[in-house]
Amino acid sequence: MEMRGKRVLVCNCEETMPLDAGRLAKACQAAGGTGELELNSQLCRAQLGNFQRAILGGEPVLVACTQEAPLFTEIAAEDNAAAELGFVNIRERAGWSAEAKGATPKIAALLAEAAQDVEPSPAMTLVSRGVCLVYGADERAVEAGAQLSSRLDVTVLLKRPGDIVPPRIMDVPIFQGTITGAKGHLGAFGVTVDGYAPAAPSGRAALTFEAPRNNAFSECDLILDMSGQAPLFPAPEKRDGYISVDPDDPVALQKALYELADMVGEYEKPLYIRFDGDLCAHSRARKTGCTRCLDVCPASAIRPAGDTVEIDPHICAGCGACASVCPTGAATYQLPGGDSVFERLRTLLDAFRKAGGEAPILLVHDTRYGEDLVALMARSGRGLPARVLPFALNETTQVGIDFLAVALAYGAAQICFLIDPKKRDELSGLAGQIGLAETAMEGLGHGGGRVHVLEDTDPEAVEAALFALKQSAAPQAGNFLPMGGKRTRTMLALRHLHDHAPSKPDVLPLPAGAPFGSVGIDTAGCTLCLACVGACPTGALVDDPDRPWLGFKEEACVQCGLCRVTCPESVITLEPRFNFSAAARDTVTKNEQQPFHCIRCGKPFGVEATIENIAEKLAGKNAMFASRDQVERIMMCEDCRVIAQFESPDNPFQGAPRPIPRTTDDDLRERDVEEARAKLLAERAGTNGTGENG
Repeated sequence: MEMRGKRVLVCNCEETMPLDAGRLAKACQAAGGTGELELNSQLCRAQLGNFQRAILGGEPVLVACTQEAPLFTEIAAEDNAAAELGFVNIRERAGWSAEAKGATPKIAALLAEAAQDVEPSPAMTLVSRGVCLVYGADERAVEAGAQLSSRLDVTVLLKRPGDIVPPRIMDVPIFQGTITGAKGHLGAFGVTVDGYAPAAPSGRAALTFEAPRNNAFSECDLILDMSGQAPLFPAPEKRDGYISVDPDDPVALQKALYELADMVGEYEKPLYIRFDGDLCAHSRARKTGCTRCLDVCPASAIRPAGDTVEIDPHICAGCGACASVCPTGAATYQLPGGDSVFERLRTLLDAFRKAGGEAPILLVHDTRYGEDLVALMARSGRGLPARVLPFALNETTQVGIDFLAVALAYGAAQICFLIDPKKRDELSGLAGQIGLAETAMEGLGHGGGRVHVLEDTDPEAVEAALFALKQSAAPQAGNFLPMGGKRTRTMLALRHLHDHAPSKPDVLPLPAGAPFGSVGIDTAGCTLCLACVGACPTGALVDDPDRPWLGFKEEACVQCGLCRVTCPESVITLEPRFNFSAAARDTVTKNEQQPFHCIRCGKPFGVEATIENIAEKLAGKNAMFASRDQVERIMMCEDCRVIAQFESPDNPFQGAPRPIPRTTDDDLRERDVEEARAKLLAERAGTNGTGENG
């Protein structure tokens, strides 16, 4: 059997899964597979030769087994190192179930999804040299430092130490001090310490320290926090290289020491978030608009950076909450990269439907807690129902309204989130997205109550909740490509749901904070200053350079509120909603007025009502506009206003008459004239004094 260019090997695990080869082959063929299906029963043992022949065939191989993946990988490395391998778990997710005999469409869908190519995720490199700070309060910190010293370069910092017996050999540097500030990440931590002082070598019965100093700064690669106080960082479990442990819990302490001992060298960390600042609607002109990502980031990896925000990839722990709530798609989750998640979703639901499945329930879970719980249900209980399709993500909190809308538009009858209870405090972003989806489904007549959150740690309770879900009809499934960014995908899905909805309202009201909507403008108070146009980050508000006009394109509005906080007249309001009509795609007029024509040259400028209002309010009521000439300047365009000002006799900028410039030629000409005049006078005087005339 081949699916999407991959050779598929299926094993019924020593017949513990009741698989019917013929039915499964037909289901896989309906889901896009080709060829015959060979059903193995001991692929990892007696039938290992089937795997070895497959990897020599020159095509990628997909093995329906994850338990023995290490064995298959080892054999492939020996027989054909170039072989491309993939693995999918159909046993715990489908075959080991009380409804296994009815799970054939589900198994075909899981195989089709696993055969889908996944775009690789970008990554960065973190380097740890093994410089470790152990922060504690007593002998236990010294003992922990000594235990790590054989693998790491350790320094022990004691917070207000009491009587501590000095070690016989000071193989680990010991200091006292209190950490007042911490920053950084794995390989680049920095701490600020008050009361900092090294241990004196002369301590006898108890450690003594030299004179302390404040505001000392030190750097390290790793931090073991045994202080028993509040962690140095928010969401400490998400800060790579930092471990906060209760010193009274020896098991947790030993686990932390074991983990830290190997944290030396280079580490590849995924770049979880791709950020496009051009799409960010955080701020404009020092006015704050959208703060959704800042509000939900548990690790404080996001901070304002001018008009946008800045996400520190070294600190980001990949929860995806920022991508979940981002209204524009500026923050996009990329583990895996590209549109791989949506292509998998489309393939899974489409294959399930084509293989004969009906009313699927999508079970969204993470790759750690969720997969473990699913395995426990399969091994010790009834397993997953046949219509429950498990869908693994790196983090359940990465899901946004686009994922929910697309899943429902692809034919999911219900969506369940299997949540790690330890992450209950991180669900605010996801909860808001679920609220949007439920509002949309209810408003379109599909019915609410389609999205569920399961937080129980007991696999039996989760299993019971899944089996107790009432079957509800799925929306008519679409097969559109999940193209474009977050907003485009969401609009495609919502419009599909609208086209096939029992109720087809043109406008669907949404709760406050929704990333879709309109703006209301009180035209009586609007002066068409157009400050809102300059503040709008998405181009939803537009103007016309040739006339006083304000337009609005609803499809582009993300309800960031920048127009509202920027408006000097406070005449703008937000209206969260989804507009399914064609008007949402068009630019509609929000305010339009006649331009005022310059009373001197006739050029149109400004707004007629505004100019007349200003002139009326200032005429005779302000010293600068006491005369009619001064008031008329308000009614002139920018060019005529300057000309009129300089023509006015009371021009405040008027100075003394400009002196006539003189040149050397002028001086020489005047000298020649004076010389000629003197000569003439001299000649006249000489003639009058002669004897002839005397």
